[in-house]
Amino acid sequence: MSPTTVPLHLGAHAPTAGVDLSGVAAVGDTLFVAPDEGSSLLALRRDGRGWGSPDEVPLGEAVDLPGKPGEEVDAEGLDVVDGCLWVVGSHSPKRKRVKPGTDPADVPACLARTSREKSRRLLARLPLQDGPDGPRPAPGAGARLPSGRRGLWGALADDEHLGPFLGIPGKDNGFDVEGVAVLGERVVLGLRGPVLRGWAVLLGLAVHVDGTELVLEGIDKVFLDLDGLGVRDLARAGDDLLVLAGPTMVLDGPARVLRVPGAAAAPLPPAIPRDGIETVAELAVGVSCDRPEGLAVLPEGLLVLHDTPAAHRLDGETLLGDLWPAAT
Repeated sequence: MSPTTVPLHLGAHAPTAGVDLSGVAAVGDTLFVAPDEGSSLLALRRDGRGWGSPDEVPLGEAVDLPGKPGEEVDAEGLDVVDGCLWVVGSHSPKRKRVKPGTDPADVPACLARTSREKSRRLLARLPLQDGPDGPRPAPGAGARLPSGRRGLWGALADDEHLGPFLGIPGKDNGFDVEGVAVLGERVVLGLRGPVLRGWAVLLGLAVHVDGTELVLEGIDKVFLDLDGLGVRDLARAGDDLLVLAGPTMVLDGPARVLRVPGAAAAPLPPAIPRDGIETVAELAVGVSCDRPEGLAVLPEGLLVLHDTPAAHRLDGETLLGDLWPAAT
């Protein structure tokens, strides 16, 4: 079975302006998407068979962001449940990219430069309020996890599996959060990396809201045999959990949508072998482009968005995503 395409009219926020989309979630006729730069989301409205009328949603108006003003949040995962929008940043250190044409003599020094930005350590719950253009985060009503020792970073500092990877950039198989799904009492985070001997990692966080803070009560780890792939996004589908899987490193595929039956309705076990995971769709990947990055469940099917979209997906200010039939 093959997907059809669905247009997203993004205006000045289109990939042709140098912006990629990293996360996506739908509620009613509104589609929230996460650009891979800055500290804002975009809200789109249904427009025929596609989405349009992009509206910038500054996260800093809903919640006090970690890090310095103006720093990149690197939002990677979105979910909407019980009237709240959940947003997670990568939490990942980053390594300076070697740009095309760089003098070979300068490459070693370039690759030695890494940075840890607290602005990327974001996990926030943003209550939504209805407005004339659809739901938007209520100003000042959000709550977030602390970015230091009382947050995710501090809780994992001495973890036997993940602690050694916290300082390693995500694209080097370091610690990198790329998906979020709220499953009952747990906020589940999907890690692109690290992948440990072929096993990907989910983190189940128990949190409660205390004013403008999410208080972390505990963390459960779940290991998934994804054939060596990491988690690129998560989505709920009824009682099941959908996993968009792809490489941890900067590689061209493979990529696929997987289903963990019953994972949204019951506690997750410590590990899920490959025979407990179903393949929903094998996804095409381009050469140095078109890497599946975002997954959302719509009434008409599964929407997949791509990082570094190929030329055939771009038409001025319009991006084409893939819509897989709900029957898959």
